[in-house]
Amino acid sequence: MKFPLTLGAALVAALLATACGKKEEAAPEAAPIAAAPAAAPAPAKTAIEVLHYWTSGGEAKSAAELKAMLEAKGYEWKDFAVAGGGGDNAMTVLKSRAVSGNPPTAAQVKGPAIQEWANEGMLASIDGVAQAEKWDELLPKVVADVMKYQGSYVAAPVNVHRVNWMWGNPEVLKQAGVTGMPKTWDEFFAAADKIKKSGNVALAHGGQNWQDFTLFESVVLGVGGPDFYRKALVELDGAALASPTMTQSLNTFRKLKGYTDAASTGRDWNMTTAMVIGGKAGFQFMGDWAKGEFTAAGQKPGEGFLCAAAPGTANAYTFNVDSFIMFKLKDEAAQKGQAALASAILSDQFQEVFNQNKGSIPVRLGHDMSKFDDCAKLSATDFVETAKSGGLVPSIAHGMAIEPAKQGAIQDAVTQFWNDDKQSVADAQKRIAQAAGVK
Repeated sequence: MKFPLTLGAALVAALLATACGKKEEAAPEAAPIAAAPAAAPAPAKTAIEVLHYWTSGGEAKSAAELKAMLEAKGYEWKDFAVAGGGGDNAMTVLKSRAVSGNPPTAAQVKGPAIQEWANEGMLASIDGVAQAEKWDELLPKVVADVMKYQGSYVAAPVNVHRVNWMWGNPEVLKQAGVTGMPKTWDEFFAAADKIKKSGNVALAHGGQNWQDFTLFESVVLGVGGPDFYRKALVELDGAALASPTMTQSLNTFRKLKGYTDAASTGRDWNMTTAMVIGGKAGFQFMGDWAKGEFTAAGQKPGEGFLCAAAPGTANAYTFNVDSFIMFKLKDEAAQKGQAALASAILSDQFQEVFNQNKGSIPVRLGHDMSKFDDCAKLSATDFVETAKSGGLVPSIAHGMAIEPAKQGAIQDAVTQFWNDDKQSVADAQKRIAQAAGVK
């Protein structure tokens, strides 16, 4: 790059010429000093717009970690958080954006809904990063299959929630003469009778349709085992739905209602967990997000609270996996941003931080669990073992097993049965089968 001769440099050149005996000539006029070129603007960062519904304290903290990781890679995180509705509000907003032709870069979507979006031709393949980082080896096949469409990854899994948990208050159990967490439904009812007799609520339950359905799936899993659960609530097999095993499941489910308190109708899950925390109830059936409430109250596993698989489900695992889908985008920089986001989500760093905040466990097989609590360690062990044994099954209550329309219809049938003591088990069984589309 050439620069114009400055005035000082011209004078020096003239003096050197004289000293060498050259004929003195008038020094030429100095060339005008050129203005310094304007500084080039910094290249704009590629914006990664992420729609999600992580708005509670621990979830928001985890989202901030993911944001920091993307910004460290040179991207601009454009947060699109939609609160409320357990994700329903977010899905309404997402559909509106997608229909108008303006989808975000990525969106929090899970289960069969991933396949529905992919079937519309709207999702981009992220096989490049998945193959480079060997996701097929990192993830259990049953989880990887949910993330794929026609053999290609279109979603990145974030975590694993275990749904079939039973939580207990050790002091309430001790006062009632209950030694340990029940392993069978017969043991549970025997323990519940003792707790009820001692003056406490045996089963803390929030009477909302999704909570009813959460309890129901754990009952079906405990009564029938993972193979029956898969037949009845994943494959929606008519013979399984009409079987004596389903009849037994519904009878067990109805019996549980007698151990709840009169104020359970409409109560939020976290307020229900507070009953166990406060020593007003002995047990609660809820996914591992409930653990966040116990830890926030300063309690530790084995001391302030107890955790165990729901009765009859020690060798089974109903999973609920959060994940992000990636939309088809024309901008090449945005496509690279999607790959960077997917890579960050599956990284050891994010898996560690996010799941400690969320109460869930890393979706990566073989993740180091040394910094996690005993409940998480048990969950991780069972996750790996059930992935090998066939006991790892998707949660129907949390959108992992079947298409949303049928899930909602079956959930309505289950909660109607729970709330209507006059409805017979036979009628409930028929209504569930009809909701499943069985003729």
